[in-house]
Amino acid sequence: MSQLTWNKPLPQPTVASQPFWDGLKAHQVRIQQCEDCAHWIFFPRLHCPQCASRRLAWRDVAGTGKLYSYTVARVATLAEFSDEMPQLLAVVELDQGPHLNTTMVGLAPENLQVGMRVRPVFDERPGSMTLLRYTAVDSPQAEVIPAAPAEASAGVVVDSPAAPPQRQISCKDLAAMRSLVSDQWTDWSNDFLVSQQLIDQFAALSGDDYWIHTDPQRARDETPFGGTIAHGMLIHALVSRLRMPLGFAVVDFNNMVNYGSDRLRFTAPVPSGSLIHGRCRVKAVESVKSGLQMTLEIAIHVLGNERPSLLNEQVILYM
Repeated sequence: MSQLTWNKPLPQPTVASQPFWDGLKAHQVRIQQCEDCAHWIFFPRLHCPQCASRRLAWRDVAGTGKLYSYTVARVATLAEFSDEMPQLLAVVELDQGPHLNTTMVGLAPENLQVGMRVRPVFDERPGSMTLLRYTAVDSPQAEVIPAAPAEASAGVVVDSPAAPPQRQISCKDLAAMRSLVSDQWTDWSNDFLVSQQLIDQFAALSGDDYWIHTDPQRARDETPFGGTIAHGMLIHALVSRLRMPLGFAVVDFNNMVNYGSDRLRFTAPVPSGSLIHGRCRVKAVESVKSGLQMTLEIAIHVLGNERPSLLNEQVILYM
């Protein structure tokens, strides 16, 4: 999947930490050392935690070390990080001794091992911010992850892997249409960002401005979701923004009508800031008086979640 950079929280440099961030921007790991007791220091401070001296100097170091500890997070720590699942959260012990919190990149979870040698990776973000990540010393991961050309804005499709239809099937050929019925899901559609701005716009349009959708602070304080969630009907409407790679196109009809849904369920919340994607399968095909009716089962998921957020058995009528 392509690298995305929308709406993710970024560190805010302080007077004490600014040299560290300036170093990362220059693709250099820089930490402090006390000039009185030679103690190496991280996180950045204004005095030495060992001897309380304020005579601290910034030193360029290789940034290499070993993996001290890690955890594999299979539920996003924040919805904005759903594109990075699973998150490989780690603590690295630098060769100079200090520990730092980071994330591992360029590795599968099963390849992580406490004590393994690691090296820095400089992850450039828009707006002149560079983050420090880590990978194994022998990983093919590039030393620098360049910033994406532009941030994905609210309500914009950010990836589109769907391929053109592979075959055409006449709606007048009942046997061929019934051959489409399958228990197998298609591949995933493109990804789509469900931003708070989009949720607010839907609330204004629909009149459903209940606080669980529109008040981020109250939703953080009073719900188990950690923030606002999208309206179920908004997610239903966004099906049209997801290009499902069906692999076929139905032809030879005079008109095609969205006849409704046999079954519609909102099975899991979609937190604000989530990426969603979808897949589908043909559940039924039958001949009816007015033409041919196909039931297409659609599942929409938050990226990284096995459980769908929406299940819809959409009925399409070809006449």
